[in-house]
Amino acid sequence: MNKSLETMGKEAKAAAKLLRKVKTVDKNQALLAMAEALLDNQTTIMDANIIDINQAIENGLTKPMIERLTLNAERIQGMVDSIKQIASLPDPIGYIEEMKVGEDGIQIGKRRVPLGVIGIIYESRPNVTADAAALCFKSGNAVILRGGKEALASNQAILTALRQGLEKTNIATTSIQLITDPSRQIASEFMQMNTYLDCLIPRGGAGLIQHVLKTATVPVIETGVGNCHLYIDKDADLEMATRILVNAKCDRPSVCNAIETLLVHQGVAETFMPVFAEALKPYQVTVRGDKTTLALMPGSKPATEEDYQTEFLSMTLAVKVVADYEEAVSHIQTYSTGHSEVIVTDSYQCSQDFLDDIDSAAVYINSSSRFTDGGCFGLGGEIGVSTRKLHARGPMGLEALTSYKYIILGNGQIRGTTGNEITH
Repeated sequence: MNKSLETMGKEAKAAAKLLRKVKTVDKNQALLAMAEALLDNQTTIMDANIIDINQAIENGLTKPMIERLTLNAERIQGMVDSIKQIASLPDPIGYIEEMKVGEDGIQIGKRRVPLGVIGIIYESRPNVTADAAALCFKSGNAVILRGGKEALASNQAILTALRQGLEKTNIATTSIQLITDPSRQIASEFMQMNTYLDCLIPRGGAGLIQHVLKTATVPVIETGVGNCHLYIDKDADLEMATRILVNAKCDRPSVCNAIETLLVHQGVAETFMPVFAEALKPYQVTVRGDKTTLALMPGSKPATEEDYQTEFLSMTLAVKVVADYEEAVSHIQTYSTGHSEVIVTDSYQCSQDFLDDIDSAAVYINSSSRFTDGGCFGLGGEIGVSTRKLHARGPMGLEALTSYKYIILGNGQIRGTTGNEITH
């Protein structure tokens, strides 16, 4: 194993042993110091970000990807606010749940504990550096971060600021570390650091996530690709539907909770299609649709099977006109990645059926999918959006970064041998 990587692992493991015993008040004070350090280093962070952006433009990165990479005063303030909110949240560590008294008078409960050392692999968005570090720190975990090479200067500047904040406390700065070697070899070794990492969380596009799943020997919490759908039912309020569509697609098309496919009931297609086409004009959205869509929307392009499978992360929208609710649900069940799905309808029965029929991390009735976010869900930020059902699902906040251990309180009880007990 690379010596530098091994050193990081050893330091993280040592830091985790100490961090799990740090008092809540001390963690919160450290978080506020980190937030303050981000503001103090705002100019330095934005200067580093300019280096990354210039390099990205030179390397031909797409506009949506550059948008994800970009930092400004508003986004840095957003990172600061997120850290402060995380500091204000209840600390899950040490919380005892399901305390009960057994037949022998012993008390048995489940106590929340940190996972230990968490590895995060992510792309493009440098704000993840601050969010992930703060969430792991508050939940008592040491973290090793590995961002994309396109955001290396930004990530380094953010980490430097966070550690400046930590230096004002008695908590080890090695609680938060960043891999600065962008090589694939180091990334592969990182994914197989079973001796030091307790879990690995990838956050990025389908290519990154699949690569991590195939390469990692460390347990992986999979955060998912967002091939999200919006279905306009025959009983939909079309003004509401237009408003939700514009927000869900055009607000930030480069994020995983943006809509990628629009399904329209044939009963409202002729009325709705020209309306939403006009609403999308200012955003220069490219529509790829089926035959009915092509007929109703001049200028749209024919959709392929691949289009309905794709998370575009850009101003491209796949559209299909469906015969009925059942066809819409069948389409979503076929192509959904299990992230966020939306129905717009005034039918109570149809909305309740949608909640039952769609098995995704977030299912919406008459609301934009853009709310699938840790901050919007009151989690203070998120480490990612899990599209799987094991351990965590949906936006992953503090509790998702913990496990539990059983604690047993007695006063001298011993277990007696019974006829049903198996002994070895």
